[in-house]
Amino acid sequence: MTEVLFYHLQNMTVENVLPPLLEKSLERGWRVVVQSTSPERADALDAHLWTYRDDSFLPHATWRVNDVAEQPIVLAIEADNPNGANVRFLVDNAALPEDAEAYERMVLLFNGDDPDALAAARSTWTDCKTRGFEVTYWQADERGRWQRRN
Repeated sequence: MTEVLFYHLQNMTVENVLPPLLEKSLERGWRVVVQSTSPERADALDAHLWTYRDDSFLPHATWRVNDVAEQPIVLAIEADNPNGANVRFLVDNAALPEDAEAYERMVLLFNGDDPDALAAARSTWTDCKTRGFEVTYWQADERGRWQRRN
């Protein structure tokens, strides 16, 4: 069964939250697709992932590279699965793909300070529940640690 994690971002950015979650995914041996909504945004995330921390290396590429199928993390804008990922991250209000059940885990990062993003996340939550996915909601506490909420 597909597990869908909703990360409610408040006073934090995708750029701050995404890299540690990707590192944990790779530590678990997962292949990942990160879907955003525009080529410009994917390029900005690509640049950020190369430089976000001096002591870290996060192997990734965009969907444009010739060896995309070999990449452990692919930044994409379409709903396809170019590297056979078992985990898909959705950022910038990217829509849940039609084949969501093909993934072990979907991770939706949404801006809780944006009413449109909040509405889109609520709609996706309802869709996921209807489809029988296991859904969890995560919110950072006052120290920035993620806590599962009910």
